Amino acid sequence: MIGYYVHHQGRGHLHRALCVARRTRTPVTGLSSLPRPDGWTGEWIHLPPDTGPGDAAAADPTAHGRLHWVPRHHAGLRARSAAVTAWIERAAPTLLVSDVSVEIAVLARLMGVPVVVSAMRGDRSDPAHRLAYDLADALLAPWPATLPEPGWPQEWRAKTEHTGAFSRHDGRPRPERPAEAREVVLMMGAGGSELAEADVRKAAQATPGWRWTVLGGPGGWCDDPWPLLCRATVVVTHAGQNALAECAAARTPALVVPQDRPHGEQRATAHALADAGLATVRERWPEPAEWPALLDTTRRTVGDRWRLWAPGDGAARAAHLLDALAASHDEKKERPCASP
Repeated sequence: MIGYYVHHQGRGHLHRALCVARRTRTPVTGLSSLPRPDGWTGEWIHLPPDTGPGDAAAADPTAHGRLHWVPRHHAGLRARSAAVTAWIERAAPTLLVSDVSVEIAVLARLMGVPVVVSAMRGDRSDPAHRLAYDLADALLAPWPATLPEPGWPQEWRAKTEHTGAFSRHDGRPRPERPAEAREVVLMMGAGGSELAEADVRKAAQATPGWRWTVLGGPGGWCDDPWPLLCRATVVVTHAGQNALAECAAARTPALVVPQDRPHGEQRATAHALADAGLATVRERWPEPAEWPALLDTTRRTVGDRWRLWAPGDGAARAAHLLDALAASHDEKKERPCASP
């Protein structure tokens, strides 16, 4: 049995878990504050939230800077931890994947469960991330080994499986893109955005020859953006892992504007894309006058270059790693201890 912790922020962690879990041979149990998703075939443990009113005044939430969120005497945190430990005690999982929580990774390892951590770009040199990455049996990095995260210590690199980016759309037939179309899809996602509706309106007004479709934020949520992504001439998006994986699966040229995220995650990802020539990158939302040239430049990017970022088998590679680790640890559990 593999436990798979799914963080509730945005939808990228959930989509990634679904991709991997449907490809493993080992049964997978999901643990999350999110509702059980359609298509999840294993057990789903709904966790109590560990946040709530009054959190701004929480006492010592980082344990003197050693963790990320462990406020003293917090009922939600206590209930959440209790739910995870109760499941571990009952299910005796062979492996737990944390995507992504330092505290869940540490809790599982303290109970003797081997841990795989879903890695993220950006500066992870803080004590909490170092603890989680150090104790992990393996790190899953959804980006290619040819574009490594600079500054990682050798011991992290040695246990990293670089799967390349992967998405729920991998392997899905791509509709033919209209040759003369000039369509922009702005994909804002569900993880929060700094973009104002007025910024989008001004960009569209500055590019009268282009038709704009907005997904997320003021445009509303779209459960299946695949047809729109495949039809688009250019996708404008942030630098979240899931959004980029979906652009890459569609092989659509992208203009990437990274958002501010903890540890500089999106800016680090955007720099990797720019260095490899995979996308047009701007550090800030462009001014209206910049948009016509930017869209024309971006549309000339060869969409098939996305294959370097997302080869299409990333989820299968992640599942293979989890199955192999689970099988290895199962053998060790069954092997009798040597006599002193």
